[in-house]
Amino acid sequence: MIKRMSLKKITLCIIAMIAIFLFYLFPTNDKLKITEELEYTKDEKLSTIFLRDSNNYLAMTSINIDDKNVTSKARKLITALIQGEKYEDKLPNGFQSVIPADTKILNTYFKDGVFKIDFSEELLDTTKENEQKVIEAIVYTLTSIDEIKFVIIYVNGEILTKLPKSNIILPATLDRSFGINKEYDIDSEKDITKTTVYYINKYNNEEYYVPVTKVNNDTREKAEIIIEELSLNKTYNTSLMSYLNTNTKVMSVNMNNDTNNMIIDFNNYIYSDSDNNEVLDEVINSICLSIKDNYDTKSIVFTVNNKEIYKTT
Repeated sequence: MIKRMSLKKITLCIIAMIAIFLFYLFPTNDKLKITEELEYTKDEKLSTIFLRDSNNYLAMTSINIDDKNVTSKARKLITALIQGEKYEDKLPNGFQSVIPADTKILNTYFKDGVFKIDFSEELLDTTKENEQKVIEAIVYTLTSIDEIKFVIIYVNGEILTKLPKSNIILPATLDRSFGINKEYDIDSEKDITKTTVYYINKYNNEEYYVPVTKVNNDTREKAEIIIEELSLNKTYNTSLMSYLNTNTKVMSVNMNNDTNNMIIDFNNYIYSDSDNNEVLDEVINSICLSIKDNYDTKSIVFTVNNKEIYKTT
């Protein structure tokens, strides 16, 4: 009996020691809270840049340039877009610069969200098919810097308002409404709309995002167009993908003008796993990148049957 009592005491001591060990190994913190808010952050050393991929699309990727000065950072990123320049070795594998070699940045000026950049005439020393991609890459790369909202492009001191080979007319002040990787499906010259949708592509099993601007006569709410395009799971180029379920529908879209939040209510097919109410990260990213390019909104709230499931910033 004494032996049994001793064994019992020893057992209790061992359990107590294990409990104390676990307490110190996994300390509690009353300040920790589990929330449904999903915040996207980016590595401060990485900067977004739009480069040509193997399918001749301009793709959103990143380059290791860390500079907190807006003008200096912008010049470095544009330099990386010039073929054969000093940042070429920083470009990710499988991607290429689009600005013609020997192009020089003559001058830059930034104020009140507007970035002015003056190039040498070599900027236009490219093919008819490539002219517009050069402009798109410049505009999208520069406006990836939070402080830059608009871009004015000069060539030898003159504002560029027309591309010489393709005869495309450019607005004097450019922003993302100019579009990128445009696909046209127009029935009429009236009510032409542009909606940019971000798809997924892969290089060596690494995923990246490709924006495609749909130019058509669809006057529906752009959020509805975005979800429909992503749920179709195909584009004119079969290399682009979407992981959104084909039965996903937008039930409603509301903008809170006080908070500048967009609330999108979906049906249950937004879930990749309906049992656990999970949404794929790739789906969230594609939708959020697309909404950001088409709306001026601080955050996007995802709801299903009017119940919040994610909030992104």
